[in-house]
Amino acid sequence: MPRQKAVSSTQQLRIIGGEWRGRKLTFKPEQGLRPTLDRFRETLFNWLMFDAEGAHCLDLFAGSGALGLEALSRGAAAVTFVEKSNQAAQQIKQHLTTLKCERGTVVNNSAQAYLENHTAGFDIIFLDPPFHQDLLENTLTLLIENSYINEHGYIYIEAESSFELPSLPNSWQLKREKQVKNKVFFLLQKTT
Repeated sequence: MPRQKAVSSTQQLRIIGGEWRGRKLTFKPEQGLRPTLDRFRETLFNWLMFDAEGAHCLDLFAGSGALGLEALSRGAAAVTFVEKSNQAAQQIKQHLTTLKCERGTVVNNSAQAYLENHTAGFDIIFLDPPFHQDLLENTLTLLIENSYINEHGYIYIEAESSFELPSLPNSWQLKREKQVKNKVFFLLQKTT
């Protein structure tokens, strides 16, 4: 009888660029938690090559914190991680401690609740909610219609391949997009 492969109790996240390049951080897997793969993070940060350093970032639906941690490694001034799962939020705090980084703030709350109580402008917002839960469109609308993004700031979206980007106001433009088998990626920029 063939042996069944044991399910790993931990997964690894590797930071791919910047100050902590090559550092591996472990986290406990959780339903719906799917860190952005290395090759997609590399593409994203190539898109943001000259914009991440010194940026104030918001990592909504932070999950493992992969996007925000990558931004910090590449010189972001500050990252606010918003994560509803207590376990995932605690793991991000632990990663920040491990990396001896004080430029990250972890908020253990839903994205909706956070946005209802904060209006600070950000330079980059990472928007990668759990797939197939209808969280993306309402959150994107809130971000675009309110003053969460500084002028010339960006929203990065990672979504299931069936997601269709809604019409954007004149003050926004689609800068980049990419599609792979089961995902789509968009980079939007506020132009005024």
